[in-house]
Amino acid sequence: MCEDNKTCSFGVKSQYVDLAAEVFSLLSDATRIRIILALRDGELAVGELAERVGKPPTAVSQHLAKLRWGKIVATRQEGTRVYYSLIDEHARALVTHAVFQVEHVVEGIPAHHRKSDGTISTNAELKTEEIK
Repeated sequence: MCEDNKTCSFGVKSQYVDLAAEVFSLLSDATRIRIILALRDGELAVGELAERVGKPPTAVSQHLAKLRWGKIVATRQEGTRVYYSLIDEHARALVTHAVFQVEHVVEGIPAHHRKSDGTISTNAELKTEEIK
């Protein structure tokens, strides 16, 4: 992968394919997806995360431990509180694109392909025409 053009140059035999499958496996839990969505805007403590995702703090802590193991979240301690944040933008992007894919399945032409006035963006129009 090259930083300047953001294209994937890995082939099907790349050593990263199996590791990528592990990332998808790690993200294949709705609570973990909710945690990543909650952390999009910055760091949060376990109690705040638990409240936002609607799960008990103990359950959220277990999910956070797995996300730490997978190098998706990092911690920062302040006194007795531990704050969690996303390590980089990649998990956020994966989750965002997964949600966008679901919107296509559920809505046909989803909100992320619509302009603020409700009209369909040119890219969505072109892609819809290609499908027909």
